[in-house]
Amino acid sequence: MGGLAGYIAKNCHNVDHRIIDRLQEALSHRGRDAYGRYIKGPVGFIHTRLAIIDLNTGDQPLYYENGSALIANGEIYNYLELRKDLGEEGFKTHSDSETALRIFARDGIGGFDKLRGMYAFAIHDVVDNQVVLCRDPFGLKQIYYVETPEYFAFASEAQALVAAGLVGRKVREDARSELLQVQFTTGSDMILDGIKRLQPGETIVLKNGRIVERRRRQVLSDEGATGNNLQSALYEWDRVFEESVRLHQRSDVDYAMFLSGGVDSASLLGMMHRLNERPVTAYTAAFEASSVHDERELAREVAKSCNANHIEVMFSENDFWALLPEVAARMDDPAADYAILPTYKLAREAARDFKVVLSGEGGDELFGGYGRYRSVMRPFLLGGRVMRSKGTFDKIDVLRPGVLEGWRDGIAASESRESRGKRSRLAIAQAVDCTDWLPNDLLLKLDRMLMAHGLEGRTPFLDPVVAEFAYKLPDRLKVRKGVGKFLLRSWLERCLPMAKPFAKKRGFTVPVSEWIAARGKELGPLVARQAGIIEIADADRVEKLFNTPGKREGAACWHLLFYALWHQAHVLGHAPCPDVFETLASFQKS
Repeated sequence: MGGLAGYIAKNCHNVDHRIIDRLQEALSHRGRDAYGRYIKGPVGFIHTRLAIIDLNTGDQPLYYENGSALIANGEIYNYLELRKDLGEEGFKTHSDSETALRIFARDGIGGFDKLRGMYAFAIHDVVDNQVVLCRDPFGLKQIYYVETPEYFAFASEAQALVAAGLVGRKVREDARSELLQVQFTTGSDMILDGIKRLQPGETIVLKNGRIVERRRRQVLSDEGATGNNLQSALYEWDRVFEESVRLHQRSDVDYAMFLSGGVDSASLLGMMHRLNERPVTAYTAAFEASSVHDERELAREVAKSCNANHIEVMFSENDFWALLPEVAARMDDPAADYAILPTYKLAREAARDFKVVLSGEGGDELFGGYGRYRSVMRPFLLGGRVMRSKGTFDKIDVLRPGVLEGWRDGIAASESRESRGKRSRLAIAQAVDCTDWLPNDLLLKLDRMLMAHGLEGRTPFLDPVVAEFAYKLPDRLKVRKGVGKFLLRSWLERCLPMAKPFAKKRGFTVPVSEWIAARGKELGPLVARQAGIIEIADADRVEKLFNTPGKREGAACWHLLFYALWHQAHVLGHAPCPDVFETLASFQKS
């Protein structure tokens, strides 16, 4: 676990050591347990380690007998099973990452399909003189890359490529329109021009710094639903889920979990309680003095029933103003998801005592939990509609003409790609979310906020075996009588009835609109005079927006505020100040 980066000079030039130094410094926060470096001719790798498995012999790079080297970020959870298959005698360490190196040596890149985990890794194959990059099928761990006529470079975070002087800070307008309208960006091109994302499940092979092969691992089936019996499905789910949680608990350090009042995290705690002799430590975010529905009481009941060590972490309005500049600066690949804020504070608190936390991301996507899925399933005459057909700034006259042009093109492209095989409309919508929303919002948020504090996040729902089971369920076991995640709720009702899985939930939210509205008169002029906002919006209309009450207006204000702070940090290169108002005031344009 940690951070990785690399530089491959083209045309047989040697690596510039100063670039390697800058990459390492930019990723140092991702792991301070050890630093590794590999340089051989035109190829240079760096690794920053957060030690989770094999504390004594797992420092990287790891080497094969022929001199090939690997650096990796993340965890391969089924490494013990893979070691048996590969033959124990050849291994030099107890590291989970060494299995990827040895599988490649035996089976080539096709062998990566055997891996279960969250991972991003690079291999320098000295025999065939090639570099291989690989990312896990859900995109839990990221790899960003830049390709020029002189070099190919990659890193766990895009900001490292910028900090190393390998790429500029120009914003892509089409990605900016996506961010403003739907809070995240789609596709392989990042918002900063010239930086690309390795796609979830993608492997690329490079020779002389040039991509010569691409391969994409798919874990969501095209074959349509299988099975239809609730009782047999519940039995099989119990088995699959227990195995996944057991694997995700493999660690040489202690672990905790994040608990909300929702079905996914309650299911996770219930299974962890079954598998652990000692009480599980569970962290819950809470909000005081707000109109936001607070599910702390339900979380308390669930934690009590599982004998968990329950820690409530208060997130206040003061936290919002104080932490937002730092949070925006950490989100080099931007996602205007207000959940980044409590996640950041939860991670900070958990990191005081733990290196690993488990969380429930992925349950909604695989089991059909979102309300937008139910809309997709309905006929258009009965209120059905495609996902994300409307954006945040629709009917809000603030942005300059043309700023939002083509904002839905990336989503439409995903819909077209995922409409294949025997997939139902629900299954297509789930696949679209797993293609873009999940890796470029939820999992990105989890990675950046946790790694800012040297904390590893694990997601047992996002496992290939879990996905194979859940995604292929018939629609009626995912959504029934207007209720999503029907099978998961049914299982939880049996195993942990005090979680009240069929009670109406309001979903997780943060009262950012409420806090922004209370200081809109002060905030509006500051946001309106930011360089990033001046480019896209009329100043007077921005000020008016921040003084206009309403749910839609509040969402638009939040998106503009986040973008203004993100633009300061990642386009202008300004370090954040201690709070929002000082940060905005320090760099406003007259």
